[in-house]
Amino acid sequence: MNSIKYLPVLIFLFSSHFLAAQEEVTIQKTYIQATQKLLKNKKIKAAFQRIEHLDPITLERHIELTEIEAPPFKEDKRAQVFADYMNTLGMDSVWIDDVGNVLGLLKGTQGKRTVALDAHLDTVFPEGTEVKVRIQNDTLYAPGIGDDTRALSMLLTILETIKTEQIQSKDNLLFVGSVGEEGLGDLRGVKHLFRSGGPKIDSWIAIDGGAIGRVNTKALGSYRYRVTFKGPGGHSWGAFGLANPHHALGEAISTFVKVADSYTSEGPKTSYNVGVISGGTSINSIPFESVMEIDIRSVDPQRLDVMEEYLSTAVEEALAHQNKIKRQGPELTVSIDKIGNRPSGELSDELPLIQRTLAATQAFGVQPYLTRGSTNSNIPIAKGIPAVTIGRGGDGGKAHSLEEWWTNKEGHKAIQLALLILLMESGME
Repeated sequence: MNSIKYLPVLIFLFSSHFLAAQEEVTIQKTYIQATQKLLKNKKIKAAFQRIEHLDPITLERHIELTEIEAPPFKEDKRAQVFADYMNTLGMDSVWIDDVGNVLGLLKGTQGKRTVALDAHLDTVFPEGTEVKVRIQNDTLYAPGIGDDTRALSMLLTILETIKTEQIQSKDNLLFVGSVGEEGLGDLRGVKHLFRSGGPKIDSWIAIDGGAIGRVNTKALGSYRYRVTFKGPGGHSWGAFGLANPHHALGEAISTFVKVADSYTSEGPKTSYNVGVISGGTSINSIPFESVMEIDIRSVDPQRLDVMEEYLSTAVEEALAHQNKIKRQGPELTVSIDKIGNRPSGELSDELPLIQRTLAATQAFGVQPYLTRGSTNSNIPIAKGIPAVTIGRGGDGGKAHSLEEWWTNKEGHKAIQLALLILLMESGME
């Protein structure tokens, strides 16, 4: 089989969600030729021009959506505006499902398959965060301006372009504004879509990340936990000798880190991080509660289970030891709650969706590269359903911070690329 190979350099990405790897990319000649043929189509040429013409409107919607708060589990206000836009732009049907996902369906001429195009509605920022967009020169500053609000405006421009240019796909097109991609949302929106009895989705294209070129086809799995030690609490002097939840938590962390460090020093890459510690009321009070939240990730699902055992053992040993050395009062108790479970998985580079995405990216004069990341695509990838996550384009930085920024540096190209991939995968009449 004829193919073209590229060996990409190591690339440092816009978002820490993604891990770039130095690996060979093979693009089959058949897909390169099909891409070049489609690019000569008059409707595609007109669509690309339309996208450029809509650039100011895309930016207006981008800013409008960014200035609507969408904190974790509270995406409903942004969801309603996004749904209203899809209705106004001529989507065949629009609805908001039980968990808050916005879904818009364009029926294909054959309708035997459904290809989804996704951007997530939520941001990492809590309710009350100032989300007013500040414009300095040609740069937009606001929490969530890049991740992932830009992608939402891209979906609307793609929809408007398809309708205006009267483009008809063979397969059904499902536009998705998903909830719960960030943090403790735990991909709840996509998990709902791919549940048993959910809408049938045959191919999945998510827009979430940085520049054109990244093609995420491997799912980085993670487990997340909240560990809570509880005790009676009391005065640091008067009640001295009571079992101390903070002491237990500290011992649990120390014990876990020792064994986890040894285990993760070899074998498939695995990481661990205690990201949040809370509890206590004052320096001279024995706390009644001590809590930590911990994130564990691995490219190998089995190693996540091993790390879970290490964590459980460390916590139980710390509990037993602190209860043993207490001098008075009741014993400590502990709970370990799994608050996140993102599955791992990999797809073959030879899948048509992946080949089409690589060929389309290469047609834009960019060297494509494959990555592993934690995105909405984790769920379909783990189920063996063709899925990719591609970049939103432009230029940006400081994702997940109050100083997040994005610049419209040829941002229209990412929209053109997403449309091209969508029509290559769904078939165009």
